[in-house]
Amino acid sequence: MAHLVLRSKIILRNKLIAAKNAAIGVAAITLLRVTRYFDAEKTGNFFARITRTLGPWWPENRIARANLVAAFPEKSAQEIDTILTGVWDNLGRVGAEFAHLDHIWHYDDATPDKNTVEFGPGTQERFAELKNDGQGALIFASHLGNWELPALAAAAHGLDSAVLFRRPNIAAADRAIQSIRAINMGEMIANTHDAPVRIAGMLQRGLHIGMLVDQHFGRGVDVTFFGRTAKANPLLARLVRRIDCPIHGVRVVRLPNGRFRVDLTERVEPARNASGEVDIQGTMQRVTSVIEGWVREHPEQWLWLHRRWR
Repeated sequence: MAHLVLRSKIILRNKLIAAKNAAIGVAAITLLRVTRYFDAEKTGNFFARITRTLGPWWPENRIARANLVAAFPEKSAQEIDTILTGVWDNLGRVGAEFAHLDHIWHYDDATPDKNTVEFGPGTQERFAELKNDGQGALIFASHLGNWELPALAAAAHGLDSAVLFRRPNIAAADRAIQSIRAINMGEMIANTHDAPVRIAGMLQRGLHIGMLVDQHFGRGVDVTFFGRTAKANPLLARLVRRIDCPIHGVRVVRLPNGRFRVDLTERVEPARNASGEVDIQGTMQRVTSVIEGWVREHPEQWLWLHRRWR
């Protein structure tokens, strides 16, 4: 009898979870669709006001504050508060801009006054080199500025590209998000068990693979980030060990008035051991050091809300 009661409780719990996820999925889809009817910049301002107001009351705010205090011990409490406000502001804008990914990117030499994008020094030349060198490349990014836009930069420059992504747990939200991303972001690669094999094949065919590499990965390699040890996903370095190809970093920094600046780094050389083989940990440290430099320049635009150090 007790077994039947326990089984009934488990079934009921699973049904409640499924119902909750379905409701969240419907809400996410509805919000995305409604947001598309409004101006991207005005919606961004509205969403940013909401997240700036509510963010300090969420548990993630405590995580972010602790991260910032540890990363910037020299900053005052007021300076930390200012950065935190910017973090929540940026998050709200990213959420609003996601619904407008199919038209938020505008760059045309003939109409510079209407452009929403500008390019950092050497970036356009590096994009052209990637497009014309006849080989694939790995492009790393971080949760800085608008982290969805680097994939748009690749498409805008005619790069054959693909993006590694993690599926949301809610199927309905996953379908909605993929339909938006697929418009002009190249091929989408779900982060599943066979992703490394698929990516290796794409690199051999000359595709440019983008991936976010700045979050905690429990089975990762140790790297130093802001003076503390963190775990980094070694996938990028393992792929370079297997497929010799260029590594670059890309970021899209938020500018005033709904504009962005794209920066593509020079080639990041992988670390190598005494025998010349790519060193996994050393390569991920070089990548992590680039990202730390980005975050130090724009700390208010990085996603401090997750537990990067554990």
